[in-house]
Amino acid sequence: MLRGPAAVWATLGPLLWACGLALQGGMLYPRESPSRERKELTGLWSFRADFSENRRQGFEQQWYRAPLRESGPTLDMPVPSSFNDVGQDRQLRSFVGWVWYEREAALPQRWTQDLGTRVVLRIGSAHYYAIVWVNGVHVAEHEGGHLPFEADISKLVQSGPLSSCPAPCCPSPHAPPCPYPKGYFVQNINFDFFNYAGLHRPVLLYTTPTAYIDDITVHTGVDQDTGLVDYQIFVQGSEHFQLEVCLLDEEGKVVAQGTGGRGQLQVPGAHLWWPYLMHEHPAYLYSLEVRLTAQMAGGPVSDFYTLPVGIRTVAVTEQQFLINGKPFYFHGVNKHEDADIRGKGFDWPLLVKDFNLLRWLGANAFRTSHYPYAEEVMQLCDRYGIVVIDESPGVGIVLVESYSNVSLQHHLEVMEELVRRDKNHPAVVMWSVANEPTSFLKPAGYYFKCVLPLRHLVPTAQLIALRHTGCCSYGQVKGSPLWAKLQLQDCQTRNQEPPPDPPLMFSEEYQKGVLEQYHLVLDQKRKEYVVGELIWNFADFMTNQSPQRVMGNKKGIFTRQRQPKGAAFLLRERYWKLANETRYGRPASKSQCLENSPFTL
Repeated sequence: MLRGPAAVWATLGPLLWACGLALQGGMLYPRESPSRERKELTGLWSFRADFSENRRQGFEQQWYRAPLRESGPTLDMPVPSSFNDVGQDRQLRSFVGWVWYEREAALPQRWTQDLGTRVVLRIGSAHYYAIVWVNGVHVAEHEGGHLPFEADISKLVQSGPLSSCPAPCCPSPHAPPCPYPKGYFVQNINFDFFNYAGLHRPVLLYTTPTAYIDDITVHTGVDQDTGLVDYQIFVQGSEHFQLEVCLLDEEGKVVAQGTGGRGQLQVPGAHLWWPYLMHEHPAYLYSLEVRLTAQMAGGPVSDFYTLPVGIRTVAVTEQQFLINGKPFYFHGVNKHEDADIRGKGFDWPLLVKDFNLLRWLGANAFRTSHYPYAEEVMQLCDRYGIVVIDESPGVGIVLVESYSNVSLQHHLEVMEELVRRDKNHPAVVMWSVANEPTSFLKPAGYYFKCVLPLRHLVPTAQLIALRHTGCCSYGQVKGSPLWAKLQLQDCQTRNQEPPPDPPLMFSEEYQKGVLEQYHLVLDQKRKEYVVGELIWNFADFMTNQSPQRVMGNKKGIFTRQRQPKGAAFLLRERYWKLANETRYGRPASKSQCLENSPFTL
């Protein structure tokens, strides 16, 4: 994978479970069914930043006990969005401290009167640390700004309107010494993207019966032409229940059935989940329908949940990455959740635009640099066949204290939350444990990126991520082929970061020139051991203000407004050529490559 200094790849699955971590409950995506309802809380929320000198006025005055407007002036804040770029207040854009959100919601009568209904509040992402009160009662607390968390609020919503008040804050506020004025806060970060904050993803309420399907885990395999779906189902709220499982194809036909909380479904002549451009019918998804019938004091209770399932296998050899037993070559991008005004806020039109650009580009994969992306992003990857390297928010790990046991414990908790959320997505083929951590502590004295293939421990088949030097500093284009070759050979033999390249200039023309030279070497080495290339970056993105960054990072092949640069057209020609070389197992001529692309721009 092009981008970043050396990387180390191994397996993840056994690691987290061996550490003895045990998150309480599952994290199934809220879907409506005959037994489940959901109510979106997107829209305008009341908002107030705590500008007091110690940033603690909201807690000291207990703003959560009364409507937020009674504490002082409030703003209208759209959710989901980052709060930084919505207004015109310069002080708010770089605010460090606690901000307060509030929303009142009227619930359906049956939710508040039916004691057999369980009401759950789900927050898709609150960046970075969040505390949540409902009707003045503390219900949840969560650290980590990119993963969902929930609270069962059934007992709090039996009467009256619902008032939800989460308070996300920016991480690691640091009060510097004089000459800064009293009450002045800055934030020291060691990563090259703007640290947006707020309620970045949907907030919603959903219901289940009091006896409910809490979690589902699937593992898929293939035996000749028979697809295998191993499932395990976890139930909460009752010890006396029955489970029925059906697997339906895309036409709604039942192709396999089972009973009980654990089992294997066999699908003769299964349609496999293939990546985009690797098969005539990519991204085939079955539907795993689970029906729970529990015996309760008031009589039988039923719960229904449907999980999309893609049948596919992943394996790694010394020289290849295999999906469904076929060599898979990654050609795609690294991304950011970033856009004008909304910051990191989830936005459907922007998401669909990005996926249309990926398909136009001929990209078959991306890495979720440098944090987990929204659940809806993962769902579209499943649907379109875009392969995902799923990255944790382990970025900017450079301080000695970042290698302490406290930091390790939190990192393991975040990794388990990530795996719990995304474990069933067929698009996810690797977990990225960290991005370019560095330490001067022995024995680690170099940059690396840990990315772990799903459920496979192949120590001799480590996958290496290299620094793309072409647009990062000053220097010469013609030196790129030799340098790229030296990087690849050095990392193949020693798995260490090569010495720094002379600095290279920033420009569209130079970016194209360097890419062309790198591609010459990649075309040689991908016949030996290189298994992919992901360009840094998909689109320009915002950063902190600095002399090195004029209105953000401009390394994207698209602008921040998603307009293509010259490099986008160059990569499009290359990626479609790569796809068509082995398209559906039949080589294509060079003249056919772009003709086979259904997308124009």
